[in-house]
Amino acid sequence: MVEIVKSGGWLMVPIILCAIIAMGIILERFWTLRQKRVIPDDLTGKVWGWVKKNQLDQKQIQSLHQGSPLGQILAAGLINRDRERSVMKDSIEDTGRHVVHELERYLETLGTVAAISPLLGLLGTVIGMVKVFTAITTYGVGDPTQLAGGIAEALITTAAGLTVAIPALIGYRYYRNRVDTLVVDMEKEAIKLVEALHRRREKDAP
Repeated sequence: MVEIVKSGGWLMVPIILCAIIAMGIILERFWTLRQKRVIPDDLTGKVWGWVKKNQLDQKQIQSLHQGSPLGQILAAGLINRDRERSVMKDSIEDTGRHVVHELERYLETLGTVAAISPLLGLLGTVIGMVKVFTAITTYGVGDPTQLAGGIAEALITTAAGLTVAIPALIGYRYYRNRVDTLVVDMEKEAIKLVEALHRRREKDAP
């Protein structure tokens, strides 16, 4: 393996660096974007139970805010639960934008890695072919050993670039779709809470 990396030339260094970055982001997002972490089971139902029993205080709202991304959104609505419905929804939407930004963290970097890795491989191909033609000019075509180094560099860097780019692109697309699905689910939960609070206010109103 070490000999193969050496045969690929200096461009293998940024390609390997891209591989490390991509793997780190994929593993970190896998842990961060788990369903139970982002949208804990029946969290909205628990919050509504607190509201109905008048057990909701500032300490619980703070704990809810720190517990999960969905908790942050619900906490934003609960802070403004005694205000107009439009104010409550605006607060939830503002917090939601921040939550989405956190869920999408590092994904653009992963997409960049997926884009530049094959370009680095292509650059290695070009450099390798330049070495091949330089060797042909210097030694002719009679000595294949003089050509082998450039050909090896061209092929190895191309293969390495594609090997990094393919899983990085798959991870980028998957986590993009994953974030979109989580956002829709969080919106549904937030709407359920807003509607329930609004109906309670109308019922309690004189």
